Amino acid sequence: MERVVFVYTTYPSVVEAEKAGRAIVERRLAACVNIVPGMISHYRWEGALERGEEAIVLLKTRALLADAVSEAIKAGHPYATPAILVLPIESVERNYLGWLLAQTQSPA
Repeated sequence: MERVVFVYTTYPSVVEAEKAGRAIVERRLAACVNIVPGMISHYRWEGALERGEEAIVLLKTRALLADAVSEAIKAGHPYATPAILVLPIESVERNYLGWLLAQTQSPA
């Protein structure tokens, strides 16, 4: 079975998250993007403790497309160092897997 993954990232606003997610789905690099607004993050950046409001973005894709998705995120991301995490999926329901594979480009 072809493996699928979640690619997790965050954006500073829902508008930016939607724009990036839609572009990735349009390119068939991911089958679906889920955007969860309203996350509050606390983190250290350049020596200072920061607080930010962000939107979580989960992209569902083939494992073989994860690098291309990561590159697409980095290319237009407003953060200098965006969080991009590729999370393995243990199992996928067969019909959903078929849909996901049909919606994404087959890697070269």
